[in-house]
Amino acid sequence: MDNFWQKYQKQVVPALAKELGLKNQMAVPKVIKVVVNMGVASDSDNKEALERAKESLFLITGQKPKVNQAKKSISSFSLRKGAPIGLSVILRRARLGDFLDKLFHLVLPQVKDFRGLSLSAFDGQGNYTIGLKENTLFPEIDYDKIDRPRGLEVTIVTDAGNDEKARKLLEAMGAPFEKEEKDKHK
Repeated sequence: MDNFWQKYQKQVVPALAKELGLKNQMAVPKVIKVVVNMGVASDSDNKEALERAKESLFLITGQKPKVNQAKKSISSFSLRKGAPIGLSVILRRARLGDFLDKLFHLVLPQVKDFRGLSLSAFDGQGNYTIGLKENTLFPEIDYDKIDRPRGLEVTIVTDAGNDEKARKLLEAMGAPFEKEEKDKHK
């Protein structure tokens, strides 16, 4: 979907430059990467479930996931050093655009009782994290072919430097943020 980046260059960049008062369009904040994580610690002993989780993340992102392993053993969590505890994918360029377009316009509107993305999920540096309870929201996942729904964490890394610029960037890219209630105390 090159049209995502074409739309970004032709509509988002000029509008953001004007809104932020920037004369140089190269100074407009950008999304650098998107990191998609899936926890698999409960399936660390089950090779078949781990493979299904890998396949699921591959279908969602279009990229082979990296297996993250435990750095040390923790007996209270029944965790052994070297055991697989998570899967991660870092998306850049074309895949980043395809994924964000799909996330904002197909996946998030399907979430039950969705009222918008929380404005409190920014980290102070202009990065935003979204937690999804089920990977079955993605159109690539066939509910009948998975062993169980799995949660995902999507982190959108920007070079905005602060949360306000990042929010404006993500809104311009189509992120459905919750509406701010100015008259909450009335």
